[in-house]
Amino acid sequence: MNTYGLIGYPLGHSFSRKFFTEKFAKEGIDAQYLNFEIPSIEEFPNIIKNNPTLKGLNVTIPYKQQVMQYLDDISEEAKAIGAVNVVKVEHLPGFGGKVAKDVKLTGHNSDVIGFVESIKPLLKPHHKKALILGTGGASKAIRYGLEKKLGMETLFVSRSARKGMITYEEVTDEVLREYEVIVNCSPVGMYPHMDECPALPYGFMSENHLLYDLVYNPEETLFMKKGATMGASVKNGHEMLIRQALASWTKWNQ
Repeated sequence: MNTYGLIGYPLGHSFSRKFFTEKFAKEGIDAQYLNFEIPSIEEFPNIIKNNPTLKGLNVTIPYKQQVMQYLDDISEEAKAIGAVNVVKVEHLPGFGGKVAKDVKLTGHNSDVIGFVESIKPLLKPHHKKALILGTGGASKAIRYGLEKKLGMETLFVSRSARKGMITYEEVTDEVLREYEVIVNCSPVGMYPHMDECPALPYGFMSENHLLYDLVYNPEETLFMKKGATMGASVKNGHEMLIRQALASWTKWNQ
């Protein structure tokens, strides 16, 4: 039986295990999908060494960047993004791997595929610029997708002042008129903190805006509700997750 899994911390409400367990049962695939909840990335090598049937891993918060130091090869796209969420595990006799002898680890990023395919149908001709809320590993893939795949300009919004970014306090009426797509890559509003949302001036939004939330639990976040009240189009991250999971499966089995 082949083994696949997810590394991250915490993993209390992981989508991946349920998705792949159902996929394996439905399609008669002799495999299992496990959650590897590790409090430190330094435990990653032990997962590889202690699971000889491992064929692939998904990577989630907070390890999409930290895991890269352990990989033997990284795809050009994942390098450009600066984050990995898919690791292909190959057992090759004689291969001198970084983590384990006879094991080659290759990093990919399927977040870009999932995001671009799910947001593209919602984009209108006037959607030229996007605000990206948050600066973690997922946000890097979102920026890459928006800029390289969809030809849009982007601007990061961060809680603290950083070069090349603006803070939430600097998101004004004028900024929102210019940036009509807003993608939430932060965990703000995720279960169980459903009464929270990114600190934005929602009153200045309109039917010209598109609010996309990577959060999928709850199904409709407060960020989405406030945007919809002003007439904006809204979408959560569920379809993106499904599409990136299917892309992961493809990468593992190429």
